[in-house]
Amino acid sequence: MKIGIIQQHNTADIADNQRRLAEKIRSVADKGAQLVVLQELHNSLYFCQEEQVDLFNLAEPIPGPSTTFYGQLARDCHVVLVASLFERRAPGLYHNTAVVFEADGTIAGQYRKMHIPDDPGYYEKFYFTPGDLGFQPIQTSVGRLGVLVCWDQWYPEAARLMALSGAELLIYPTAIGYDARDDEQEQERQREAWTTVQRGHAVANGLPVVTVNRVGMEQGPSPILFWGSSFVAGPQGELLYRAPKDGEAEAVVDVDMQRSEQVRRWWPFLRDRRIDRYEGLLRRFIDDSTPL
Repeated sequence: MKIGIIQQHNTADIADNQRRLAEKIRSVADKGAQLVVLQELHNSLYFCQEEQVDLFNLAEPIPGPSTTFYGQLARDCHVVLVASLFERRAPGLYHNTAVVFEADGTIAGQYRKMHIPDDPGYYEKFYFTPGDLGFQPIQTSVGRLGVLVCWDQWYPEAARLMALSGAELLIYPTAIGYDARDDEQEQERQREAWTTVQRGHAVANGLPVVTVNRVGMEQGPSPILFWGSSFVAGPQGELLYRAPKDGEAEAVVDVDMQRSEQVRRWWPFLRDRRIDRYEGLLRRFIDDSTPL
């Protein structure tokens, strides 16, 4: 499968962000992309740098204006498209939601971000209710897509549950960058840890991984330099493509979707799981007095 990824620097001009994304979606489609993945919350600046009630005005219903816009793009370009939107589900109830469009422009499914961070500059718990759709792959004409979002990417449980539910590909729209208070060495440790843990999900589950991050400085109360580095990894964690950390990028990456079956035959991790001894995973913490 040919997968198009778009790593973009966003501004406060939503219409311009969408216009540039549309141009790039058309560009990767013209180069043969069958599936196109966008970064997290790609319509606007990353607004979670502060807790500001008026910023809820950025949210919209699904279906709504953005699903109409991106659905039309998917149909015109005949691509399966993974978008990331700020969903207004009901008054006072909002989600960070990935929407998958079929190549005919219809909505194939959606995923609401399950793990919600609350860190300096990433005050997402103020805005987003944790997802309630579970870890269910979305069936499309190019396969069953295990779509997760950003903070989910640190959790092996999320990737595993998607794999166990039949996902053929793990996809992570994301928005992550450097904390300006950290020195260069610490910043690089974090960027490499972010890449490594997701490559580990590929290995542990025998599935390709597609991660698309935003890039560039976004000013605000806690300015964030997003580190780009979007990548595609194969089912043994091998890097098939990695974007630069300091600039926009668009690419079409050819992924052998048949390879996962062979890798899982060599490394039958799913076969050898001790599902009779994993009760502890459902507990917050296990101390010495807790028998397993």
